[in-house]
Amino acid sequence: MTIKINGESKTLDRTALTLAELLVINQVESPDVVTVQINGKFLERTLFGTTRIQAGDDVDFLYYLGGGGGR
Repeated sequence: MTIKINGESKTLDRTALTLAELLVINQVESPDVVTVQINGKFLERTLFGTTRIQAGDDVDFLYYLGGGGGR
């Protein structure tokens, strides 16, 4: 199956997988703090294990960095 991950086309050897499995396959750093968007919609973390990735999906792994307050 072919999907886009962060704008890059990827072909996977799998025909069915969940978002949680995709996080592992792609060795996503800090999966406990990553925000995921599929086809332009944000997903609740509680849905990662049950959301199925489909051929043609556009998946974005997003990290929000805090900071600031510097002088």
